[in-house]
Amino acid sequence: MSGDIQMLMVRCHFYKDGCRWTDQLMTLQAHLESCQYNMVACKECSAMVARNHLKDHLDIDCPRRSETCEYCGSEFTGSKIDTHLGKCQLEVVFCENKCGAKLQRRFINHHMLNECAKRSIPCKYCHKEFVYETLQNHLHQCPRYPVSCPNRCEPKKVPREEMEKHLTEACPSALACCPYKQHGCKHKGPRMSLERHLDESMKSHLTMMCSIVSSQQKTIEHLQGQLDTMSLNTDGQLLWRITDYAEKFSKAKNEEEVELVSPPFFTGRYGYKLQVSIFPSGNGSGEGEHVSVYIRVTNGDFDSLLRWPFTFPISFTLLDQNEDPNKRMHIKESFTPDPTWKNFQRPSKDVHVLGYGYPTFVSHNFLKTRDYVKDDVMFLRVRVDCSNSQSIKIKNDSQSS
Repeated sequence: MSGDIQMLMVRCHFYKDGCRWTDQLMTLQAHLESCQYNMVACKECSAMVARNHLKDHLDIDCPRRSETCEYCGSEFTGSKIDTHLGKCQLEVVFCENKCGAKLQRRFINHHMLNECAKRSIPCKYCHKEFVYETLQNHLHQCPRYPVSCPNRCEPKKVPREEMEKHLTEACPSALACCPYKQHGCKHKGPRMSLERHLDESMKSHLTMMCSIVSSQQKTIEHLQGQLDTMSLNTDGQLLWRITDYAEKFSKAKNEEEVELVSPPFFTGRYGYKLQVSIFPSGNGSGEGEHVSVYIRVTNGDFDSLLRWPFTFPISFTLLDQNEDPNKRMHIKESFTPDPTWKNFQRPSKDVHVLGYGYPTFVSHNFLKTRDYVKDDVMFLRVRVDCSNSQSIKIKNDSQSS
């Protein structure tokens, strides 16, 4: 029976890999010993390789194969040759700066540092980095490149970016105008001679400046007069903004009769001059518990042309600064001066006119119930009712000469 089996026709175990051998079973073993598709061990690395690929394996893939570097001739095993080829100093490689040069690896660093047209190099004047082949063009524009002064002065070389300043401020050979040019001096000469000119012309320069100062003083006085006129409040109303109120109130508590005085205001451009004062800690019957408010007529430039005594109604309004206008509750007091009151007769230049008003205008306690002081600011509005314009006319203005 076994003899019959040995006579059976079989295919090679490696028929799927391409072997076409077929024969009786009894010859299979002998065939496998020579089959080109059978796996055999590499004698160098013991890897299992098809017999027909063994030569290629030994020549190309075997990590223990012996291989010679084509550049330096050194012998290496297959596992080390690739590493060596990336470092071999005799291998010819391209410059990494892409300048197109090909050199042995041992020369490439020197080339890239010293010879390559595309190497990076600092400008020795401004210290910025440039490609070597563009450096010459840069030097024609470099702001720190030393250039010669056109006046041939010393120093002969000045950084390009400083040349304008050198010519206008430092060059001893440059023509310079006298510092007093704008005031009338016509001198112009080399800067080196300027100091001598200033010494020799000191008297004339002083005369020039005295004239300028005198003219400017007149201009200032004129402009100040215009400014004062423009800034005057001439509509009979004052909105007085009192800042840092807490500090002023504290000072008034600790000192006697601290008085805050408002800027003056007028009933018209040529009208009565008035001034308001506040005692934060009170005055008279309001001392210590109330804010006192007074107004007085002060000496004005046109008093001799106005009707006296002053008889226009006056109102004080302490403004509530509540954010909702509908909820504001202002404090208002008003009065009309009596013609017999001395406070509102024509003021004398030599006498301090006493004010008239309300010593108990608002109590300190009530002041805290609303937003009468907000962000440390208080607003007091004062109005003079000038609706009776006939009373404002200067006396005898209807008579002709």
